[in-house]
Amino acid sequence: MTANAWLQIVLYFGLVVALVKPLGWYMARVYEGRPCGLDRVLGPVERLIYRVCVVSPQEEMDWKAYAKAMLLFNLFGLLAVYVLQRLQGFLPFNPAHLGAVAAGSALNTAISFATNTNWQGYAGEKTMSYLTQMAGLTVQNFLSAASGMAVLVALTRGIVRRRQDTIGNFWADTVRSTLYILLPLSLILAMALVSQGVVQTLSGPRSVSLVQPVTYEQPKTDAAGKAVLEKVTATVQALAVGPMASQEAIKELGTNGGGFVNVNSSHPFENPTPFSNLLEMLAILAISAGLCFTFGAMVGDRRQGWALLAAMLVLLVPLLLFCAWQEQGGNPALPRLGADTKASLLQPGGNMEGKEARFGIVNSATFASITTATSCGAVNSMHDSYTPLGGLVPLFLMQLGEVAFGGVGSGLFGMLLFVIVAVFTAGLMVGRTPEYLGKKIEPYEMKMAALAILVMPLVVLLGTATGVVSKAGLTGLANPGAHGFSEILYAFTSCANNNGSAFAGLSVNTPFYNTILGVAMLMGRFLIKVPVL
Repeated sequence: MTANAWLQIVLYFGLVVALVKPLGWYMARVYEGRPCGLDRVLGPVERLIYRVCVVSPQEEMDWKAYAKAMLLFNLFGLLAVYVLQRLQGFLPFNPAHLGAVAAGSALNTAISFATNTNWQGYAGEKTMSYLTQMAGLTVQNFLSAASGMAVLVALTRGIVRRRQDTIGNFWADTVRSTLYILLPLSLILAMALVSQGVVQTLSGPRSVSLVQPVTYEQPKTDAAGKAVLEKVTATVQALAVGPMASQEAIKELGTNGGGFVNVNSSHPFENPTPFSNLLEMLAILAISAGLCFTFGAMVGDRRQGWALLAAMLVLLVPLLLFCAWQEQGGNPALPRLGADTKASLLQPGGNMEGKEARFGIVNSATFASITTATSCGAVNSMHDSYTPLGGLVPLFLMQLGEVAFGGVGSGLFGMLLFVIVAVFTAGLMVGRTPEYLGKKIEPYEMKMAALAILVMPLVVLLGTATGVVSKAGLTGLANPGAHGFSEILYAFTSCANNNGSAFAGLSVNTPFYNTILGVAMLMGRFLIKVPVL
């Protein structure tokens, strides 16, 4: 790796760590109901929301009531997004006059955004109207992220409290997560992204004249009914625009990942400059890292929060460095053909296939690593084009199971499950009653932790096995052999871990994959959240 690569990675993680304490301190005050600065401005809005929704924030819930509220809330969001897609052809803010989304794709997408997965089996700019993007997908980006943060806060209260069987109020935790944390940060980030050139408009697609006309062949049917190829010369191109900056901000901050356009954050309208790329990468880790400090502050022992953060960094950083090293080394087959692909100080070199020149290898490898470590799924390069070992890193980071750093809220409660298992095992080894932060860990806690931990590998293994032995699963493959298997494995790993990124080459907008991947997303989200509660 070059000195420039080391500098970029050190700078990035230095900025992430610098944000941990101030953001974590602020979020702790929000969840503890203490003055946080914005309460003077947003307090009346919060109280109005409670009055309109007939919610009493002081009325606390036990874990069953909390879980029921969480499940019903997410189910309502899922149904709302589904209906919006099916009716978008009759609704406003549709300048491209896009019709209804097919039922299978609409259901898969609704599940995807309700579970914070944002898996996309469609091209956003050709499928979704502006209203669907804003009122459906972007809204769910906020609410699914807030739902994960609420479950973490409930778990934290359960650890702290000694003589209570309640863990807070789901509605209050969700409102505070959205109103005091996600909305202000998204507004700041969206304005910063607009300053860099990220598009934010409600006008329709823009037609521009090509600098050089392009001639290509397209299929048509002749008078005899035979399929023939016709030469066509294009002089004008329609550029998709829309409210991108607003969706881009929350998709990164909420570790959602769903792009406004098909190629996600590699598109210059979503991510135009190296500085916008840095802002988006910081946003992906900011809240998940800050919640470690929040946890330490709420349990009264900040060392616990720093220890959890350190464990996450120990898992992520070496893998990120390995990915960047592999990509800078280039394709090992090319030097045998006489091509020099090694990176150096004066020659960028390396494997640039599937990467944007304005980002380069290090920023691409860093983005790929953190987006799969956090269950974000946004991409600024094509993971399928990585070298074999470079592409292994995003896959392996997802298979760790949302612990380094995982999604907002879900990553930290995923790590706490492993902490509980580790403490229980250590207690048995030394012959002492296992305790964590003063709470005894007994067989019931171990059963719930084991159940939550085993969900992801079971879903991935069973789903992948089904995909590779069924005709419908194999039909979507563009690449045969080992790499085709990796594409199927990556798809189920991504969905079961609520990540949403993909290896290209697998056609998933089919009845088989829309259904089975939708089930994987639901199980990977809610069969973990309920045992956690």
